[in-house]
Amino acid sequence: MIKIMHLTKTYGKARGVTDLTLHVPEGICFGFIGPNGAGKSTTIRTLLGLISPTSGSAAVMGLDCIQDRTAILAQVGYMPSEAMFYPEMRVSEVIRLSADLRKKDCRAEAAALCEALELDTKKKIRELSLGNRKKVSIVCAMQHRPRLYVLDEPTSGLDPLVQRAFWSQVEQRRKEGATVFLSSHVLYEVQRYCDRAAIIREGRPVIEGTRLELDIENKFFDYYEGRAAQ
Repeated sequence: MIKIMHLTKTYGKARGVTDLTLHVPEGICFGFIGPNGAGKSTTIRTLLGLISPTSGSAAVMGLDCIQDRTAILAQVGYMPSEAMFYPEMRVSEVIRLSADLRKKDCRAEAAALCEALELDTKKKIRELSLGNRKKVSIVCAMQHRPRLYVLDEPTSGLDPLVQRAFWSQVEQRRKEGATVFLSSHVLYEVQRYCDRAAIIREGRPVIEGTRLELDIENKFFDYYEGRAAQ
């Protein structure tokens, strides 16, 4: 589903990612772990064609992330880490706009998601807390039932009950054959819900494996506290 080969992205003298190679099979939930500045969001934005790599390549569903960006975005549900929308629009208007941009009738699916997440669609975006703006992001990313979900820190700002509802939706879609590429700071979530995971450090992957192979919490702190081999 995702193939990244020797991907490097720099911002002037600043590093984004360096020589990153990563393969994500279809139909799994893949966790992408690392602290702020490790290169997770840079990788995600490159996959979606939002930024161009300095060198190397990235492909989604066999399509080049730069040349075939439009075709990729039509089949992806993207949830950015920042839940930002037009502040004067109502929640229902934002959700409808997201569906209209894809030229799809998502009303039934959107209604089911809003009910599951307890999202008030009558409020304006400026009236919402961070958690409720994140709910809007979830609906926009999921309502068209894409083949691939790219989720950047999806549960930050959500209360425990909404987190549980969110993961229920993710697991349902994965069982139906969708692929999930997930960036998270919550190590417990990755250990519980992801089939495979990779830990990234300073733009480079340091370890990858199945959740049965990885003791994710201990491995993460090993690498970031200097106990693992560099």
